[in-house]
Amino acid sequence: MKFTELNLSDDILAAVVTAGFTEPSPIQEMTIPLALEGKDVIGQAQTGTGKTAAFGLPTLNKIDTSRNVIQALVIAPTRELAVQSQEELFRFGREKGVKVRSVYGGSSIEKQIKALRSGAHIVVGTPGRLLDLIKRKALKLDHVETLILDEADEMLNMGFLEDIEAIISRVPESRQTLLFSATMPEPIKQIGIKFMKEPEHVKIAAKELTTDLVDQYYVRVKEQDKFDTMTRLMDVDQPELSIVFGRTKRRVDELTRGLKLRGFRAEGIHGDLDQGKRLRVLRDFKNDNLDILVATDVAARGLDISGVTHVYNYDIPQDPESYVHRIGRTGRAGKHGQSITFVSPNEMGYLSIIENLTKKRMKGLKPATAEEAFQAKKKVALKKIERDFADDNIRSNFDKFKGDAVKLAAEFSPEELALYILTLTVQDPATLPDVEIAREKPLPFKPSGNGFGGKGGRGNRGRDNDRRRGSYRGDRNRDDRRDFKRKSNKNRKDFENKDNKRPHRTSSEKKNGFVIRNKGER
Repeated sequence: MKFTELNLSDDILAAVVTAGFTEPSPIQEMTIPLALEGKDVIGQAQTGTGKTAAFGLPTLNKIDTSRNVIQALVIAPTRELAVQSQEELFRFGREKGVKVRSVYGGSSIEKQIKALRSGAHIVVGTPGRLLDLIKRKALKLDHVETLILDEADEMLNMGFLEDIEAIISRVPESRQTLLFSATMPEPIKQIGIKFMKEPEHVKIAAKELTTDLVDQYYVRVKEQDKFDTMTRLMDVDQPELSIVFGRTKRRVDELTRGLKLRGFRAEGIHGDLDQGKRLRVLRDFKNDNLDILVATDVAARGLDISGVTHVYNYDIPQDPESYVHRIGRTGRAGKHGQSITFVSPNEMGYLSIIENLTKKRMKGLKPATAEEAFQAKKKVALKKIERDFADDNIRSNFDKFKGDAVKLAAEFSPEELALYILTLTVQDPATLPDVEIAREKPLPFKPSGNGFGGKGGRGNRGRDNDRRRGSYRGDRNRDDRRDFKRKSNKNRKDFENKDNKRPHRTSSEKKNGFVIRNKGER
């Protein structure tokens, strides 16, 4: 199927063509026609499958730009995802003249109020800031025709369920509701039952969760050896653009500092950074001013950054779905990518659970030695010298140093001068600064009835490491948990009951209140 077959308006279709898209992804192909018909839709698919366009294109299609009122509301779990969705909607709606605003905590609420007053057709925001704006009467939702819940499971994990229900209670009951989620836990199903009108459930088959374009490896390594092992692999592989995932904010800060000490262009993002810093880091990463982005799972959720060649899981994720989200950062737009997961010996059982979800086995990877890393760095340095000598712009500066060069050539042999240049260009492994990364306890693996667990899981997989390329749920990290101060339950109820508005309920409140459409094998 082509985008031209989806019955989108000419101005929206023109923006899609300008963006270089011709064929919709599976989630787009199945949800856009339903949304255009005005139906409520639950879309279940992983991050990176094109969900923003899946809800964005039909929403933009129905916006009436002659009416300067908010006609669509998108609720997103994090600031980064809100900004990214706003940028994507603006790109597709610019030709039509659609005004899209984003609101989120960590930035001036006065500036956001001023932007809303200047006009908006679509608002994208995080739950806390949306509630604050509603309370200040700066955000009026009386004319909203389309409500979108993006990454609903992540909002649930971050404790936003009450806030979402409070916001929904302020939106007209006659609206269309689109809900997108990577997983479908019971509370998300209840949202579909309580607040949606006979929604159709579009589900992308599990076998499509990961792509053959991503080569997946694991390295069995002791906790204290992880950092050196990772940086040596980076020296050998020379990734163009990579993301390193750490389990906690402290971990991200320490990894970022360590990578900088080793000469890598790296920056980190997590929930404790102010919004301006986070956006600057992401902008630098997208513009190739950085080589490595270090991030927590929540901070990187939903990021759409092209050109990522490698994903390094410094810490194995705390739930298997997060692994899918992580490696989904690479292997995009038809290009190959690589993911490498570092696993301590007593965490090996987790690999089986991840593989059970992704339907794909990871290959064991032998760590690179210090000598291999040194030889790789030297090879890169020699190639750079050759490129520079072939660059006329660089050679044009040689004349400035001609007198000094003649003196040096008279005093030292060509071999000595070349050796000195290489010592300046290539860092000797023996002189690398020590980097200390605080040790964290391995994830507590509990044996389960599915045949995985503890020592009996896949602990013997370390044998695969002689080749060079050869349901668990821990305490979820609440990083980036809130962008506002929580109100008391009493205040929350008072707010929800304001104006006697009650959540929308329909006959679909039956247990099986929505139709399931599975996306089969493609």
